[in-house]
Amino acid sequence: MTRTLLMLLLLLAPTSSALPQGLRQTIEIHARRFAFEPSEITLRKGHPATLRLISDDVTHSLVVRGLHINQEVSKGHPVEITITPANTGDFKGECGHFCGSGHASMQITIHVTE
Repeated sequence: MTRTLLMLLLLLAPTSSALPQGLRQTIEIHARRFAFEPSEITLRKGHPATLRLISDDVTHSLVVRGLHINQEVSKGHPVEITITPANTGDFKGECGHFCGSGHASMQITIHVTE
């Protein structure tokens, strides 16, 4: 009976890639005319991270092609994006929703390390 219980526990145990919610990295990113704050963040390859995107004024979007992120956010409606980066490097992001004359300067860099 002990062996059966042990086998059942092994089958029900989470895999090593599953992290409890409390261990996931969560980063809050504010979008406002004409910047992301913070403008640089660091994530770890293979580790899930939640990006909480908040607009402080008008509709913006976060586009980071190298990480397959394309998320719109409007004032008063924060959104969360959970990603697990597969590659290391520096990934440039931008606002993909025209938000005024300084729109082109809205950029963010996401560093992914080992």
